Amino acid sequence: LDHNSGLATAFMTGLESAVRAGATVVVNTDADNQYDAGAIPSLTRPILEGEAQIVIGARPISEIAHFSTSKRWLQKAGSAVVRMAAGLDVPDAPSGFRALHRKAALQLYVFNRYTYTLETIIQAGWMGIPVSSVPVAVNPPTRPSRLVKSNRDYVLKSAITILRVFVLYRPF
Repeated sequence: LDHNSGLATAFMTGLESAVRAGATVVVNTDADNQYDAGAIPSLTRPILEGEAQIVIGARPISEIAHFSTSKRWLQKAGSAVVRMAAGLDVPDAPSGFRALHRKAALQLYVFNRYTYTLETIIQAGWMGIPVSSVPVAVNPPTRPSRLVKSNRDYVLKSAITILRVFVLYRPF
């Protein structure tokens, strides 16, 4: 993109470009080098074996030294809310390390600009898209997140995203 259009727009642009180029499986990772790329074979395996259409890399939240106690708690609580909303067993909902089969990529559409992570999980659950998670390792931080300004900001924006998904897809 020629300007910052938001993470969710960049994600959707990448998915659309990959599908248009003929990709069968698309792997998405965050730009901050948080995830260990060595996990890509584990991330794509459930899709290649026909077990899932979306696979989310689950970080070892309790073991990440640079996560504060409050951030660990918020990650677990937020993932629990998304699990309930989606009806899916996803241990690390905000993880940006994902693999998607083209069938899933063609069904998803992200409306909010902030992040795609929560909205796509809830959509997948409601549409019956098979989702699984695999454990992934993380790299030490190389820079602060450009998405998350503070825990409070992230929680507020995430709550708005979840409410907006309900209003859009399940208004009554």
